[in-house]
Amino acid sequence: MNILITHKHRVLQLVLNRQEKRNALNADMCRTLVKEVSEAQSRDDVGSILISAVGTVFCSGMDLDEARGPNEANLTAAHEALFTMGSTSIKPIVISVNGAALGGGLGLVAQGHVVLASEGAIMSLPEIRIGLWPFLVYRSIEAALGPRRTLALSLTASVFHAEEGKQWGLVDHVAPPAEIADRAKAMARELAKSSPIAISAGMQYFHESRLLKWAEAGVLAGKLREKIMASKDFEEGCLAFKQHRDAHWPSMPEGFYEKNKALS
Repeated sequence: MNILITHKHRVLQLVLNRQEKRNALNADMCRTLVKEVSEAQSRDDVGSILISAVGTVFCSGMDLDEARGPNEANLTAAHEALFTMGSTSIKPIVISVNGAALGGGLGLVAQGHVVLASEGAIMSLPEIRIGLWPFLVYRSIEAALGPRRTLALSLTASVFHAEEGKQWGLVDHVAPPAEIADRAKAMARELAKSSPIAISAGMQYFHESRLLKWAEAGVLAGKLREKIMASKDFEEGCLAFKQHRDAHWPSMPEGFYEKNKALS
């Protein structure tokens, strides 16, 4: 299987597993990733999504052999869906970058809401070197890095490292290669332990407010804040804070805390 799927502690983990092709994205992989992320939106047993990869390369981009074949249109459609999923997901997406993220691989990184990268991991938009332009990933990378930097990276195919990505705001945490997998899992689990109501409302605000004028965003914030403050989760959160204990969110799936005592 080119995508390995596991589910534990409310974390849905999707692992790129095409090491012989440097985890290049084919249409089936794109469709699987999009399908799993899409279905996770309505799953109470999923609190966060973790995307990682086997081997020493995170993702080398699109599958060039497939891109030149008769299914090019299908691949383009699959890529379009993949490289916009982060802009709508109300479940936080954690990306664990264990190695090089090139072209479409960098576009996949940009779908993350929290990105962890290993020391020495390199990133680039090399499309111009094969006579192409990174159209499908451009907007999501521009949202993370800004228009001028994204344009410069696209024009020059410059390689940058994880530390630079952190300085620029694309990467949130940099860790030694031996620690990156465990740290990413810990981050995903921490997010999955948070109030489902607060996370959902917060992610909704993040996505929608960017398309609104300042005053309209304020109205949306007021409505979502009112919804949260009227919830049992907020009541429990305040009580837990006063009692100096971890909150047990009422909106969690039934039996979550019994099944995950080590996490609560």
